[in-house]
Amino acid sequence: MICYFWAMEIPELYGIFKSSSGISTDTRSIKKGNIFFALKGDNFNGNLFAQQALQAGAMWAIIDVQHFSSQENLILVDDVLRTLQQLAAFHRNQLKAKILAIAGSNGKTTTKELISRVLETSFSTFSTKGNLNNHIGVPLSLLSISDETEFGLIEMGANHLHETRLLCEVSQPDYGLITNNGKDHLEGYGSIENVIKGNGELYDFLQTKNRPAFVCADHPELMSMSEGLTRFIYGIHSTMCRGRINSLFPFLEIVAYDGFMESSLTLKTKLFGKYNFENVMAAVAVGQKFGVSPENIKSSIESYVPSNNRSQIFKSGTNTFILDAYNANPSSMIAALENFFHIPAENKIVILGDMAELGESSTAEHREIIKALENEKMKLKIFVGEEFKKALFESSPGFMHFKNVSQLKTWFDCQSFKNYFFLLKASRVMGLEGLVQ
Repeated sequence: MICYFWAMEIPELYGIFKSSSGISTDTRSIKKGNIFFALKGDNFNGNLFAQQALQAGAMWAIIDVQHFSSQENLILVDDVLRTLQQLAAFHRNQLKAKILAIAGSNGKTTTKELISRVLETSFSTFSTKGNLNNHIGVPLSLLSISDETEFGLIEMGANHLHETRLLCEVSQPDYGLITNNGKDHLEGYGSIENVIKGNGELYDFLQTKNRPAFVCADHPELMSMSEGLTRFIYGIHSTMCRGRINSLFPFLEIVAYDGFMESSLTLKTKLFGKYNFENVMAAVAVGQKFGVSPENIKSSIESYVPSNNRSQIFKSGTNTFILDAYNANPSSMIAALENFFHIPAENKIVILGDMAELGESSTAEHREIIKALENEKMKLKIFVGEEFKKALFESSPGFMHFKNVSQLKTWFDCQSFKNYFFLLKASRVMGLEGLVQ
């Protein structure tokens, strides 16, 4: 049977979804009873794999090319991606869960994970898995939320204007949080001004719906952008959920106070870096707002261990490594370097890989990173990738450059480093974690 659905028939498609075993967009991970959405991209066309999905156990396949609609259990739609987004929006409107959207340039995933740890001590909680945070990932995340879920944490990753607005329209968040504004995805945004405007689309949505935001008081820009919203404010300069850094090494230790200064929590985290302070405080603020006990806030934050190459600290023999190779942009790289500069260690080596998606600003931004290192005393300053090669000056004493991680590893494995402290940071595309894994 061949069916054809327009947007107005999404409720009927929703009935099919509710009787299915879930959504899949990849024939390699089809489960029996799935609905396969044949998404298209620059280098792939899911319509070509619709029959394969059905043979693998999918109950239905959603396609948008008439040419492929010649067999049973196919649903022909005008646009597969738009249908996926509409289905997710319809599902979201049936849910009882409160949705907290987390946007921003840096720290989104760590903030989401910390908040999730705090909330799940008291509520049935769902949070975005992996990197499912874009125009495809957010709908897939929403469609994974069950009727029993009480809180849904939706991470929103955008690389151009109006994408966060779309994600808000689909997910209809009850609360919002912007971590910060930084120089991320400049290739798509075009400028830091557009980054700020793009992140601010979350506040714009909340404003139109009269819904509140969690705002870090330590970012004057965010405080200004969020004026007029109902706000739950956290940070060093907050009077609602205030905190301070007790120590930075070997891990971040924070003292957090409630709004009336009647009690405090000392949080001994397993996180590295001053920049994680506001991520932790966001989790404290959300926990306080929703009545999570101080004991549960403390235990959930203190037990969190970063993973997936995000600010991971580990020892190998006598050497210590900070592995932060999941993502990098000029703002996050400078923050990581500033923390590394202040580590009380004698033998320090910094290894930096290219930052992706910077467009025409790439050479200038990589050069700024090099300048930030010029006067710092390090045993070695190592750069990897073509973008750093373009940015390196003719005479850069103390600097080394490798074309790729494979070349670096060949050299690295021949060295005899003992009692060194390493920082490894790069965009995910570089695969810098391969140096130590």
